[in-house]
Amino acid sequence: MIPAERQNLILARLTGRGVLSIAELTGLLGVSHMTVRRDIQQLERAGRVMSVAGGICLPERISFEPSHAVKATVAHAEKAAIGRVAAAMVPEGAVVYLDAGTTTLEIAQHIAPRDDIAVVTNDFVIGALLTRESRCRLYHTGGQVERENQSCVGEPAAEAIRRFNFDIAFISTSSFGLRGVSTPSENKVAVKRAIAQSATRSILVTDSSKYGLVGTFNAVPLEALSAIVTDAGLPESVRAEIGKRGIALHIAAPAPDQQGVSPA
Repeated sequence: MIPAERQNLILARLTGRGVLSIAELTGLLGVSHMTVRRDIQQLERAGRVMSVAGGICLPERISFEPSHAVKATVAHAEKAAIGRVAAAMVPEGAVVYLDAGTTTLEIAQHIAPRDDIAVVTNDFVIGALLTRESRCRLYHTGGQVERENQSCVGEPAAEAIRRFNFDIAFISTSSFGLRGVSTPSENKVAVKRAIAQSATRSILVTDSSKYGLVGTFNAVPLEALSAIVTDAGLPESVRAEIGKRGIALHIAAPAPDQQGVSPA
């Protein structure tokens, strides 16, 4: 059986089962563990499957993004740790972009005391925080208002982003995989592409629960990223593949007093 036939068989069986272990796949295909791993890697690079502990499953498609209020209640300790690590990556005198999101809001809280940087954002919550508490130069993109996520999207926001040269940009997401960042919202595609195109370093900041979720639209290919900051929940096989592609991976551990803590 040639690789394409094996991979089609894997996908067919996954469609009926949802999840398959490595042991099941070696028995199904009658090949070695190494051969199965190679087939999985090819399927995962194409965005057709995702690795889980001991096996694989089909990516989960998302049709909408949760509101800002809902996002703020999820993975708080992980986001706080990611924000702390990401903020430490901002160099002196940098022009920084903060994409809309609750993880980037954590970054904003850490960089607020700095007076040596300029910050650009499309997020109203981040803008309000930095207006109240920061000493940085602050710019908002404007654009079409997305009320549930309290941010601006669409081509007017993307056009504003293209006017800047960012030293470092932090991109948020509701879904990503080895193909890159995706979104269920067409209005966000132009914004995320403009961010990546305008930045010397583009950093994806996301908790690991977003891995393997797939939105309707591809926004930023994985190779356009300089680094990813996430938590320890990202599968080891995915970490290895990210490293092979020359993308720096930073695993953020929650502070001891935050582990296992959820917001009330």
